[in-house]
Amino acid sequence: MLDRAVGVLEPLVRSAIPARARALLGGSWLGHALHPLLTDVPIGAWTSSLILDFAGGSSAEHAADLLLGIGIVAVAPTAASGWSDWSETLTPEQRRVGLVHAAANITAASLFSASLLRRREGRRTVAKLLSVAGAGALGLGGYLGGHLSYARSVGTGER
Repeated sequence: MLDRAVGVLEPLVRSAIPARARALLGGSWLGHALHPLLTDVPIGAWTSSLILDFAGGSSAEHAADLLLGIGIVAVAPTAASGWSDWSETLTPEQRRVGLVHAAANITAASLFSASLLRRREGRRTVAKLLSVAGAGALGLGGYLGGHLSYARSVGTGER
């Protein structure tokens, strides 16, 4: 089932990201994969937002909301670099795991975005629950991203 999705998505992603952009997004100019560096921004912002939600009290609400928004904005370059790396993976297993990693992170970004919308409506309890669910999806995505990097050598130059 995932191989079918990979077969459809892989040529679309490769054609959507020109070779020059893949070199930039991949981090070859940096001598290190760019995607793992970029993930720190949404992960850090969303984690900090959650901490403020549960330990900061009402005086921290604005800061928690701001951090949530920063994480959401950071998703675009982070995802672009991830998709670029994914389009360069070599094995079917790497592509399958990468696709589930992306799905988990898309779910996380969607849940955090829904949380921000609920906050703007004044529905903080629902917003916090959505952020907790987003953190769960983010944890799964992070676990799979770590598996790709450490166990499968994606983005390390050691294929």
